[in-house]
Amino acid sequence: MVVSLATGQNPITTTVIPSKSESLFLKLIAERISTRMHGIAIVSIFVQKELDPDTAKVLMTEIMDIVQN
Repeated sequence: MVVSLATGQNPITTTVIPSKSESLFLKLIAERISTRMHGIAIVSIFVQKELDPDTAKVLMTEIMDIVQN
């Protein structure tokens, strides 16, 4: 679980509960959401295996589309 706070240009991000995998993906999602919303984002994800780059890109696009709408 990652928490990110964005009140200025650079978000502040911290890991609350370390994940076994995809920690970079979690951090990136949290930072993008908090920056877009100008607030706090709490992000957690469960994946059974490592995400390949194409899957991660699709997930990121879908999540950001949901956040924008």
